[in-house]
Amino acid sequence: MSDPLAPVKPDQFPQPQGRYLGAVSAAGLVHSAGMTPRRAGRLVVRGVVGEEVTLDMAAWAAGLAAGNALLAVSETAGGLDRIQRCARMVVYIRCAPGFTELSAVADGASAVLAARLGESALPARAAVGVCALPGGSPVEVELTAVVR
Repeated sequence: MSDPLAPVKPDQFPQPQGRYLGAVSAAGLVHSAGMTPRRAGRLVVRGVVGEEVTLDMAAWAAGLAAGNALLAVSETAGGLDRIQRCARMVVYIRCAPGFTELSAVADGASAVLAARLGESALPARAAVGVCALPGGSPVEVELTAVVR
């Protein structure tokens, strides 16, 4: 399993899986599309959190998805150094009924942002349980950042 904190190689850049852009810049903000835990275009984790996907695996997957969202945002902004701070992050978690550790899963995404940008760049965040995500992904992350 790859490290979600490891830099992404250019051939691993998250490509849209449909008819949309990976990120869009507007009014001093860059908004990412929803990103899943993909490497080189391949979804590396599938399943339902609280069933076949453990809490630790889900947090790792959320970190990988957040890294993909940050890459899309930084590419659109013109580089990681152009990101002033992250403003908002939504982490969607495909979870079993009764699963309530949503914040713990989302902490995996926050850890990647903090490692790459520093604690002061952490955004406001929501962690939302859902019944389905694209391709059977256990998590999907949306990120909005303020750019310089």
